[in-house]
Amino acid sequence: MYAASSKLSSSGCLLSTFSSYRKWVHHFAVTLPLQQRKSFQSSCVTRVPRRFVGLPCSISPLRVVPAQLTSTRLLVVALNDKRGNGSTNTDGAVTGYQLPPKEIREIVDAPPIPALSFSPKRDEIVFLQRRSLPPVAEFAKPELKLAGIRIDPDYNSGSRMSFYTGISIRKLLDEGILGPERSVDGLPEDARINFVSWSPDGQHLAFSVRGVEEENGPPSLLTLWIANVKTGKARRLIGPPELHLNSIFESYSWVDDETIVVSTIPATRGAPPKKPLTPSGPKIQSNEEQLVVQNRTYQDLLKDKHDEDLFDYYTTAQLVLVTLDGKAQPIGQPATYVSVEASPDSNFLLVEYLHRPYSFIVPCGRFPKTVEVWRRDGEFVKQICDLPLAEDVPIASNSTRKGRRGINWRSDKPASLYWVETQDGGDPKVDVSPRDIVYSELAEIVANTEPQIIAKTDLRYGGIVWGDESLALVYESWYKTRRTRTWIIAPGTTNSEPRILFDRSSEDVYSDPGSPMLRRTALGTYVLAQLKNSDEKRCLLLNGSGASPEGYVPFLDVFDTETGKKERIWESDKEKYFEDVAALMSDQVDADLSVDTLKLLISKESQLDPPQYYLRTWPEQKETQVTNFPHPYPQLRNLKKEIIRYARNDGVQLMATLYLPPGYDPSRDGPLPMLMWAYPREFKSKDNAGQMRGSPNTFAGIGSTSALLWLARGFAILDGPTMPIIGEGEEEANDRYVEQLVASAQAAVDEVVRRGVADPKKIAVGGHSYGAFMTANLLIHAPNLFCCGISRSGAYNRTLTPFGFQSEERTLWEAQKTYIEMSPFMLADKVKKPILLIHGEEDNNAGTLTMQSERFYAALKGNGALCRLVLLPLESHGYSGRESVMHCLWEMDRWLQKYCVQASNKASLGQSLNGDLISAEKNS
Repeated sequence: MYAASSKLSSSGCLLSTFSSYRKWVHHFAVTLPLQQRKSFQSSCVTRVPRRFVGLPCSISPLRVVPAQLTSTRLLVVALNDKRGNGSTNTDGAVTGYQLPPKEIREIVDAPPIPALSFSPKRDEIVFLQRRSLPPVAEFAKPELKLAGIRIDPDYNSGSRMSFYTGISIRKLLDEGILGPERSVDGLPEDARINFVSWSPDGQHLAFSVRGVEEENGPPSLLTLWIANVKTGKARRLIGPPELHLNSIFESYSWVDDETIVVSTIPATRGAPPKKPLTPSGPKIQSNEEQLVVQNRTYQDLLKDKHDEDLFDYYTTAQLVLVTLDGKAQPIGQPATYVSVEASPDSNFLLVEYLHRPYSFIVPCGRFPKTVEVWRRDGEFVKQICDLPLAEDVPIASNSTRKGRRGINWRSDKPASLYWVETQDGGDPKVDVSPRDIVYSELAEIVANTEPQIIAKTDLRYGGIVWGDESLALVYESWYKTRRTRTWIIAPGTTNSEPRILFDRSSEDVYSDPGSPMLRRTALGTYVLAQLKNSDEKRCLLLNGSGASPEGYVPFLDVFDTETGKKERIWESDKEKYFEDVAALMSDQVDADLSVDTLKLLISKESQLDPPQYYLRTWPEQKETQVTNFPHPYPQLRNLKKEIIRYARNDGVQLMATLYLPPGYDPSRDGPLPMLMWAYPREFKSKDNAGQMRGSPNTFAGIGSTSALLWLARGFAILDGPTMPIIGEGEEEANDRYVEQLVASAQAAVDEVVRRGVADPKKIAVGGHSYGAFMTANLLIHAPNLFCCGISRSGAYNRTLTPFGFQSEERTLWEAQKTYIEMSPFMLADKVKKPILLIHGEEDNNAGTLTMQSERFYAALKGNGALCRLVLLPLESHGYSGRESVMHCLWEMDRWLQKYCVQASNKASLGQSLNGDLISAEKNS
């Protein structure tokens, strides 16, 4: 089971058994310390559940985005006709949503391809149908913002869950051929499907269903359904009496092939607590103890006792053990369960729940938490930990919570736990060795035994991948130096010394050896895939991106853990295609794994063709195409893509992806208007910052608000030009932020002008979030480079994020000069080029509060800048409602046509737009 989190994707995802876990482990080992801290502090996800780590299930994660109608300020929403169009007033505001030109709209409205999920035995594929963008009306529902999460009280779930609209199943034959499609039937009309997962034996699919409510009717709460994979018949699993899912944190988890533990709304729950009409007293926070407590600018925190009561009401769940014949047995007492996971042998449950006292300054991921082991029938076995409230976790990278963390089941044992304990109190500034210790113990209580020490790390522990008693890999890393190390250990041997396998910089992508592939066990877990050779050597399969000066060339190596020698058995095509290993298909639990019997699922794409799946078998390396998805936007099929390299004035090598519209000929058509879309990143090394990342052969995926949409409008697009902010050694990168940012932008502009593809007077710059912050800074510090800018969902005043932002670990009081010099708000009087600000009115991202754009706009307007502020009602940090997305694109297109194509910076804001290119389309 998993928790609702603002960092989770809003659409379905393919969790290929090996590929996803491998990539997660690699990311965990290389960049976890910073990312773990940010994720942990902004959500309630505290560990990766076994059923979603390595299991081949495709799920639709909860999206925690706002859905409360508030004042629309500058953007006044008026759905005054069936097409969602409105009119433009003389002051530039609009009285309704607008539509972008047809050529953009058709790409955004293209039907999405289905999500795929492979069965545990790799012999069936589920296709999960998705819809395109939802109407914004779906977001105008009640929503509660509690403890860092956003709750839909009608569904008792995370707010604004995306969903699947249908399920179909196809047999995958040995030759890679797909059998006939069979749809899952028996579902309610217009069913909304979530939380799809396979049973361990692959015979059934479980998922939640909610229907479409009738007007003024009661909400359709989530119910648990089951489908027989062989017949495609679906049925509701529980009821009567019907039990409804409480999916705010939990949904359900398979215990064995026939049993599921379900998080349900307690049957005895009454009405939600009402807010007192009269306050009982003032709201008081006190620090009379003079504690040093620093936290980032989290949003949606609890504010008073009523919020605490509401949090309890909606998050409290009753666990119920349900068998496939519908028999239900409640286990345990109602509580705020964050995670419940069965042991590999299905005899125990690892149960995690939150409890009071709560906090008004940190999200629920820092609330007191208890972790216990139960027998599968709910009988208490033992407590693993009871962690106190954690309000004092340092803001620096590699900081962590005190006490036991990362508690999970070992995948190589029937019922053994492991966890890590910090030795520095969670503070990276404390110099101690070891810094973390990994422990393991049996789920069952064994008299006179202590937890076994598995590993000790001097850097921050970053994860472990289990193999067997004689082999496991332990990861550690340190963000400040970017160092990452991989150790090989023998967890079942007390006298075996750990050995360094890899010791490198996480920034050095050229040295990345790849990540180990996994295979399924008889217990349904996933462990290191070890090849059996005639000489009995212990070899792993390492799959990597293959970064090189020529770009990514993914590979598969056989790696000898004793000698460190590698043999490359597969490599992506370099000339035309980009190929990558998606999953290991030949991992049957009753067969040895060898090179001669390998079967891989390969993802294959090119500049012109979208990704398709292929089955590749050894030893012949025969390749069979499995999927044949259509091109999502054939009108851009012949676009031109090139990764270009160029140098900054300090010698740092830079790169960008240059896209040119179909049919464009520089010698015939001359330079084009260009949109440059970027996002700065921090580095410790100039050499590593200049390494090649990406591949010239990848397909150009275009999201609903992508800059690439303007290829359809005849623009050249410079996507992702690198803007490295480098701080080598003890130097802080942000102390030279402005200088390096301007140098990178200057180099990019010089290069595209040199190539003759961009008109130097018609280059616009834009970005989202930290890219929006970048855009504002460039218009201030490099006004001659760009004709206009577009900043979406940015933060512009760093004094409003005083305890760090992005990778900045110093506080405002420790680096006051840097904070102020980096803040566009402080230099609003220097903005002389047109700037468009767009922001979701309910942004829940830490650091990018909506007021950042509001106050920056006020400062700009107060200094006479040519500016425009668009607030999208009901939208969060990213925009997902169709009307919001379309209006965002209309605003961007209007801005680009008026201030880039026409290159007229003197035009009045709100002046009527002339010409077909810049008029809003009126047909939906």
